[in-house]
Amino acid sequence: MKVLFLINGLGAGGTERSLVELLPYALERGIEPLIAYRDRCDEGVESIVRALGVRLHRLPGRGRLGPVVALRRMLREERPDLVHTMIFDSDIRGRLAAAGLAIPVLTSLVNTSYEPVRLLDPHIRRSRLALARMLDGWTARHLTDHFHAVTEAVKHSAVRHLGLAPERITVVPRGRNAVRLGRPSPERRLRARRRFRLGEGERVIVTVGRQEFQKGQGYLLRAFAEVARERPEARLVLAGRRGNASDELDGLVAELGLAERVVFTGHLDDVEELLAAADLFVFPSLYEGMGGAAMEAMALALPIVASDLEALREMLEPGGNCLLVRPADAGALAAALRTMLADPDRMAAFGRRSLEIFEQHFTLDRVAGRMIDLFAAVAGGTAGAPAP
Repeated sequence: MKVLFLINGLGAGGTERSLVELLPYALERGIEPLIAYRDRCDEGVESIVRALGVRLHRLPGRGRLGPVVALRRMLREERPDLVHTMIFDSDIRGRLAAAGLAIPVLTSLVNTSYEPVRLLDPHIRRSRLALARMLDGWTARHLTDHFHAVTEAVKHSAVRHLGLAPERITVVPRGRNAVRLGRPSPERRLRARRRFRLGEGERVIVTVGRQEFQKGQGYLLRAFAEVARERPEARLVLAGRRGNASDELDGLVAELGLAERVVFTGHLDDVEELLAAADLFVFPSLYEGMGGAAMEAMALALPIVASDLEALREMLEPGGNCLLVRPADAGALAAALRTMLADPDRMAAFGRRSLEIFEQHFTLDRVAGRMIDLFAAVAGGTAGAPAP
């Protein structure tokens, strides 16, 4: 079975990481993968894909229609058994390019992109979001054979905002390669702390995510400012590439006097090494589809403080491995951080439970087969049909 994976680019995001980790399993199952993308990325997973020997094709063409025309030509030449699209731009391109070619289209739904909280983002225009939702919904309902959602929360959001029929959506969670992430150990922790210039006696709080409105890092900085006044041993490390929120975050660090207590690492190809150095993982997002960074934190046996979001409740265990707080509430976030830092025994117990949850539900070995089975079902016409 030949599967064409269509993605915006091979950058450093969670969707890109999930794709590249699935590829070896697909190859083992006899799938011939082909990846088409549009955007060139300086940081990301392209080198890993090339090392696997997977064919890559960068779509040519100008404007919005040029890549669609190029992709349609490619589909006629390659005749894949399935087109699997990921992320908005590629979803639209793939659906339009495959129209009328009798090639099934599967779209992965990875975020709750049309929830009202998005309108609070100063970089989002209400009219443009409404137009995107209309285009996404129409092409989804009429030009897509089936959908994969990473959580039930994402499925429910797509039903509400895109008008999709629930029976056309199959939920399969993301997974991570446990071998790549490795195991936590005192020796690894010490090496990691030396690498990132963190003292052994410091309490290290880590968050991972690109610097965007969605990730809520501004609320975390304000919360940490309260904690830092009481706990001189606390350090906050933020990993992730710069984005639309970067200037605001830089200004907050200066305004709150946190320059000596906060570290921005930028993008890390091996973020698991930073997680190995941490005492506590924080995930202050305002909305999420699943939360790959939290999944990786669980693999490194970290206790977690996170926003109380439907998607995160599916993967975390409140009171078992995490404390959940109201999103966009710096005071509540500060209180949760204080609670955790004041109780090392509880942090250790939460960390052990994190690792158990990861091993029980989110290792790639557990979920990759389900995803590949879904490819076969959609390609064979047994996983749903397009709306009339």
